Amino acid sequence: QVPLVESGGGLVQPGGSLRLSCQGYGFSLDNYAIGWFRKAPGKEREAVSCISSSNGKILYGDSVRGRASVSRDTAKNIMYLQMNSLKSEDTANYYCATDSVVGSTCPLQELRLWGQGTLVTVSS
Repeated sequence: QVPLVESGGGLVQPGGSLRLSCQGYGFSLDNYAIGWFRKAPGKEREAVSCISSSNGKILYGDSVRGRASVSRDTAKNIMYLQMNSLKSEDTANYYCATDSVVGSTCPLQELRLWGQGTLVTVSS
């Protein structure tokens, strides 16, 4: 089983919303800082959000601040990324990642584990 599996992507119109999920397998997401990243064709990888393990610190990238929120469901071992007021420039493959360091905090200094991602396309 792949340790991190993302879901929830799809086609959405500008101004719409999506909730992306990052399911952890084989380890508890609560024990690690988990970041959301996105990669669009021809663009550099961008940090979208990060939630720390030990102190609950949350960071958001400048391009999504005010439109994104992250949360954890400890019982389900899932981390969510809620994206609102989506824009065409939000189109990208979104994936979650961790540095695999117990008790780590944001921002992530190194990505050691990540999923395959879920594709978000914002278009009318």
